[in-house]
Amino acid sequence: MKAVQVRKAHELIIQEVEKPRISNSTDVLVKVKRVGICGSDMHIYHGTNPLATLPRVVGHEVAGEVVEIGQGVVGIKVGDHVVIEPISYCGKCYACRKGRQNVCEKLSVFGVHEDGGMREWFVLPEKQLHVVDSALAWEEIVLAEPYTIGAQAVWRGEVEEGETVLIQGAGPIGICILKMAKLQGASVMITDLSEERLEFAKESGADITVHAGKEDVQKRVEEWTNGEGANVVIDAVCLPMTFELSFDVVSTAGRIVVLGFDERPASVSQLPITKKEVSVKGSRLQTNQFPKVVKLLNEGKLRQEGLITHTFSLDDIQEAFNFVENHPEQVRKAIIVFN
Repeated sequence: MKAVQVRKAHELIIQEVEKPRISNSTDVLVKVKRVGICGSDMHIYHGTNPLATLPRVVGHEVAGEVVEIGQGVVGIKVGDHVVIEPISYCGKCYACRKGRQNVCEKLSVFGVHEDGGMREWFVLPEKQLHVVDSALAWEEIVLAEPYTIGAQAVWRGEVEEGETVLIQGAGPIGICILKMAKLQGASVMITDLSEERLEFAKESGADITVHAGKEDVQKRVEEWTNGEGANVVIDAVCLPMTFELSFDVVSTAGRIVVLGFDERPASVSQLPITKKEVSVKGSRLQTNQFPKVVKLLNEGKLRQEGLITHTFSLDDIQEAFNFVENHPEQVRKAIIVFN
């Protein structure tokens, strides 16, 4: 079978590998149908993802069809359409005992720490697969994993109906956060440096859009909230300056959620944290968000509605990565189609 492997930085190949087989009773063999290209895949390709080891078969945004199941599988049958939950964990460490398997001490992420889904078939345990309505288009369900990232950020921010949420960054993850925050009944402002991204954010449900390069974000937040500040600030840009700004614009008793991996220090004083009693939270991957997202997909409450802008065949994988790399302003989400 064909598999896409990043052999080393900037070297992407399609190689022939042996088709995987079921070896455990709870295993499921899946034929891949669609795979999304994520920013973390691009970082692996560039050799800048600090968590990945090379060589690596990338891909963790995956949708496929079940072709074989182990004798111990009870909730999945042949022919089911599934999306993958790309994390495996020990179940014993403190994080796991607290129900936070996404930060397990022995966390392994499909497509990062272990070979992922950009191949024609893969085998995973039943617990990492979620069945979705087979009537839904593959292009809809392949976005399940990015939606769970948005759902996690909204959960970490404890977003409630009627609250104000500022999202910094209108890229694909920012849009997924926006969709989930709106489903919670929040009012949402989103910022970016791209007019096109802001226009798409407006189409996707944003109440207010702000061009951070042309407007004073803090002033706009004050006007929008009548001086209260945003109840929840979610930083999907993840630069020191956006992290610092979060403390200036968050309300008293507010929450700041950070999704970034930037190791550069930010300058933040203790006073606003203590004075406002602000909660600052990281958000990584997802914890138990797949059932919620699958339900929303099945109910028609989550639709990509233009989030996918580019589609490539497996044989054109190098062209796909080149295009995403060289034309980031044109790409919201690119996906690879498998036969």
